Amino acid sequence: MNLTGRDLLRELDLSNEEFGELIDLAAALKAERRAGHETRRLDDKVIALIFGKTSTRTRVAFEVAAYQQGAQVTVLDAHTSQIGHKESMADTARVLSRMFDAIEYRGDEQSTVEELARHADVPVYNGLTDEWHPTQMLADMLTMREHSSDGSISYAYLGDARYNMGNSLLVSGAMMGADVRIVAPEALWPSREVRRAAEERAESTGARLLLTEDPAEGVPGAQFVHTDVWVSMGEPAEVWAERVALLQPYRVDAAVMEMTGRSDARFMHCLPAFHDEETAVGRTVAEEFGLRGGVEVTDEVFESAASIVFDQAENRMHTIKALLVATLA
Repeated sequence: MNLTGRDLLRELDLSNEEFGELIDLAAALKAERRAGHETRRLDDKVIALIFGKTSTRTRVAFEVAAYQQGAQVTVLDAHTSQIGHKESMADTARVLSRMFDAIEYRGDEQSTVEELARHADVPVYNGLTDEWHPTQMLADMLTMREHSSDGSISYAYLGDARYNMGNSLLVSGAMMGADVRIVAPEALWPSREVRRAAEERAESTGARLLLTEDPAEGVPGAQFVHTDVWVSMGEPAEVWAERVALLQPYRVDAAVMEMTGRSDARFMHCLPAFHDEETAVGRTVAEEFGLRGGVEVTDEVFESAASIVFDQAENRMHTIKALLVATLA
């Protein structure tokens, strides 16, 4: 694998083999760290982290991964830069390329990170856009591989599948030869373009792809059950009523986990999750729509032994570290 100088704007930027090899590298770097003899490969490297959207896991994963490998980071957002106010993304890219070895971007439109990459002379990484979430997929695939009981990967995603998590889980599963089930109202499925891209990758890997509106068709046999919030960052609060009406049948509760028919079934969520009423959004939705004990996932499932969401969150750091090493070392 030679990814030196390469961008990662969406999973499809990589071959199936490169995607798998990045996960292998992440596993090796994780084991090296756990064994207490991590080699620093990124001394003197500096990385710019641009956040058009707020972040917890993406920011700290990039920061810690960089620091542990000897690199330094600078964080830029709407309050600490001129991006979008007095300076275009194209001009920003050309400035940052003169000073940094790589740039991460997390924001709204995929076209923005693509413009950044077009004008930058250093690797650009997509930390999340509305359409794709490739660094999350590296972490999800590593996590499922670690918890797979038989070496295979089969999973069902329940919820709004039109955006980054639905798109990325469908495509990355196709690239990994997985058994992928998208379980959602048809109006909330990935676009035909995304489905075609996944089908093309599945032809070479033997992946099984199923899109269905019926949890009773999509969930049985899946070892991993994924979901995500029903209203994404940047969407108006007014869409909650429509989304709850559409997605309440896809809420992940104990009955859904039992529907897998597997004692080894595991629950996954990219986080943050509205699984209780300890957040402002969780309280508001619970009070307005009567979704006590969790919105897209119940607190019972989230806090159960089947939940591996924090293994998944930790693996953001190990897989991002692999991406930095592969493209910069």
